[in-house]
Amino acid sequence: MPSRTSSRTLDFEALYRSARDDVYAYVATLLRDRAAAEDVTAAAFERAYSKQRTYKAGRGSERAWLFGIARNAALDELRRRKRSAALTAEPADTRATAPEDAVETALRRAAVRAALARIDPRERELVALKFHAGLDNAEIAAVLGVSVSNAGTQLHRAMTKLREAVENA
Repeated sequence: MPSRTSSRTLDFEALYRSARDDVYAYVATLLRDRAAAEDVTAAAFERAYSKQRTYKAGRGSERAWLFGIARNAALDELRRRKRSAALTAEPADTRATAPEDAVETALRRAAVRAALARIDPRERELVALKFHAGLDNAEIAAVLGVSVSNAGTQLHRAMTKLREAVENA
């Protein structure tokens, strides 16, 4: 006989497995502190697990719902500590094949990281949702509580500012 575990819990397990790295990357980008990002990511998944019955498919994807919870947990942490910390290390780039490629990649990452630090936190959040979390514009809109077109416009403006910040570095 199957266990009392509901299909909702099984869906949550699949959501956890598919989104945990993206949620962590997103939270780490917002907090710019790896240790705090680990704690906040765990707290976000705990909140999501305990609130999984509140998920409503008509309001967006499970992934967008989860990132909304992660966003709120990260903002709670930022409010709590009222300071920013530097993101100290990044995962190794396994695609780099030659030392020259690795150096070029490291320099490019450093430039982007510095540019991200110079743009507005809201713009940094949009970039993180798109590129670290891998959300599409509709999911970003659901996380932020704005229209899809507004999310797209805000993302475009954020990317323009990020490009300018990289070029002016």
